Amino acid sequence: MSVYDLIIRNGLVVFPGEVRKADLAIRDGVIVKIEYRLDGKAIQEYEADGQYVFPGMIDVHVHFSEPGRVHWEGFETGSQMMAAGGCTTYFDMPLNGIPSTIHRESLLEKGKIGEGKSIIDFGLWGGLVPGNVDDLEALAKSGVIGFKAFLSATGNEEFERADDFTLLHGMKKIAELGKVLALHAESDPITRWLKQEKEKGGLFSADDYAATRPVQAEAEAVERAIAYAELTGCPLHFVHISSCSALDKIEAAKKRGMDVTVETCPHYLLFSQDDLVEKGAVAKCAPPLRASEEQEKLISCLIEGKFDMISSDHSPCPYELKDPAIHNLFEAWGGISGGQFSLMSMIELAQSYGIPLYKVAEWTALRPAERFGLSSRKGKIMEGLDADLAIVSLEGNHEAVELNFFAKHKQSIYIGHTFPCQITATFSRGKMVYRNGEPFKSVHGEWIKVIDSCIAANN
Repeated sequence: MSVYDLIIRNGLVVFPGEVRKADLAIRDGVIVKIEYRLDGKAIQEYEADGQYVFPGMIDVHVHFSEPGRVHWEGFETGSQMMAAGGCTTYFDMPLNGIPSTIHRESLLEKGKIGEGKSIIDFGLWGGLVPGNVDDLEALAKSGVIGFKAFLSATGNEEFERADDFTLLHGMKKIAELGKVLALHAESDPITRWLKQEKEKGGLFSADDYAATRPVQAEAEAVERAIAYAELTGCPLHFVHISSCSALDKIEAAKKRGMDVTVETCPHYLLFSQDDLVEKGAVAKCAPPLRASEEQEKLISCLIEGKFDMISSDHSPCPYELKDPAIHNLFEAWGGISGGQFSLMSMIELAQSYGIPLYKVAEWTALRPAERFGLSSRKGKIMEGLDADLAIVSLEGNHEAVELNFFAKHKQSIYIGHTFPCQITATFSRGKMVYRNGEPFKSVHGEWIKVIDSCIAANN
């Protein structure tokens, strides 16, 4: 009789295209056998009867701000928060740390910190900024997931937005390296001009802020980036797309055969501009939460399969930068803190709109793994792949409160929201990293490096 490290029994397993009851046997962090009723013994058994077993979420877009701004969020608290939300792999963005991840030395420094503190696996983005095009190859050879650039002001002086020449030179190089460029797509001229107009009139409300970052600013930036990508052959990934106008341009590019993917975030699907008006700074992000009509359109686009994946864009900050007493919304930090709630948000939407649960797994795990070179290890529940698993109960509710939110700072638009599900346990490569309200702080994740074949061939 076979002996395994772990058997998860009687779960409703969310496979690609279907959900069915099965037992999972795990050895050395890998799923080695899947059967309806599994014979054998294990050092540890987990009873998942009546619960759903999802592939662990791969969140391709978080900001942990370490090194340099660990008081905003770091690998320790950030990874514990992600594990509590059923996430087993995340990709940290390059801009909020000091130094930003724009050269090999800063990448290696950040990776070493993550290996010492993160309780789940992680990847690291590199940055594309003016003056660092010559650094991109060394970053690629060191295993970055891809590169990130901003078409509008970043809010951080350490990480400048990419001007048009930087974009063109950078896209050409990134294409040669076989990597992907992720873009924050909002037009800098449009957003800056509209902000100046509001400031001249002394207009600083939530509605005024939203008006300075209209759908047109997103759509224009997306269209320009696609045009540059057609010239250079650069694969693109558009982050946190918030409007159907921008999405239509991405869809048209896909139909022309371009290598383009797109994500949106749960906060654009669950909340609207009304919440920005009501909650103020805690609900400020860029692009902003849209009008309820646009929100409903985005949900329709999701159901129609126009979004490739979901990410959190977890972007926290200290309390004072989101102080409710800030009446000039332009002065507040623009980011939503909520990486813990992405999987539960998508399950809520699935239940509300009759979306199959395997589509949730596709958006949160399968598609990210396929896009960013992890599908040989992660992204679905299959023999031979990492045992990255989220155990979810649909029998109870989860109310987000400060006590069960594991981010460093407890401010979030999600606080007070009740989800119609619960994450009861999370396993990262077969090791339990979260169970019933408690992250397991002694576990260590792995820095996942992606080195493409064309880069390796040139080494």
